[in-house]
Amino acid sequence: MVQFLAILAGIFILAVASFLFSWPVMMLWNGCLVDAVNGVNEVTWLQAWGISFLCSLLFKSHHSSGTDK
Repeated sequence: MVQFLAILAGIFILAVASFLFSWPVMMLWNGCLVDAVNGVNEVTWLQAWGISFLCSLLFKSHHSSGTDK
């Protein structure tokens, strides 16, 4: 039972963190791009989450250990 509650707590924490990281994307998109660019529609929270996820896949930073020259 304790493991089940730990898994549920982890899922809840991930959902809250996901919302917190995608909410600014939604606010910036809807607040800045919709008025500035013709043809751009408002996005929902789920669409903003998708944009955040896609950007995290596309723009990963690669750190080297310092041994590569």
